[in-house]
Amino acid sequence: MSGEKIEMQAIATVVGGHAAPGDDYQGGVSSIIRLNPEFPLETLQGIDEFSHLIVTWHFHLASPDDVALHARSPRNNPQWPATGTFVHRNHRRPNQLATSFPRLLKAEGRDLHVTDLDAVDGTPIIDLAPYFKEMGPRGEISQPSWPTEMLQHYWDDAGA
Repeated sequence: MSGEKIEMQAIATVVGGHAAPGDDYQGGVSSIIRLNPEFPLETLQGIDEFSHLIVTWHFHLASPDDVALHARSPRNNPQWPATGTFVHRNHRRPNQLATSFPRLLKAEGRDLHVTDLDAVDGTPIIDLAPYFKEMGPRGEISQPSWPTEMLQHYWDDAGA
């Protein structure tokens, strides 16, 4: 692959929460985003005033061999149309990154207690920020029907 090489280091790690990746039942699980000790505590000052975070994380359990640079049906379901690599939101994209929007329950020192983070225990966090509703999508959201069908149980309670 061509392109500029970018080096990044994790700023935090997920502690607890999901033990293994899953396609569904991601809801209701609490975990901690633990900021690395080289960052001063004041880098989190004021974050507890926000209800949600934007968390960018790495699919660290996936292999680079999992990257799929071709069109395929989501979850290999032939009832859904074959779509390209950048139309999927899973570990098969080239940089194997994900973005999640967990609810912040509380900030305690370097620990951000969250729920509904769909990363697993040990996941490296590349970046985090508070969610500003003003920075969310503008205008009406449109999408085909297959994501709604595919994700109908995604945020169901993990204990179900």
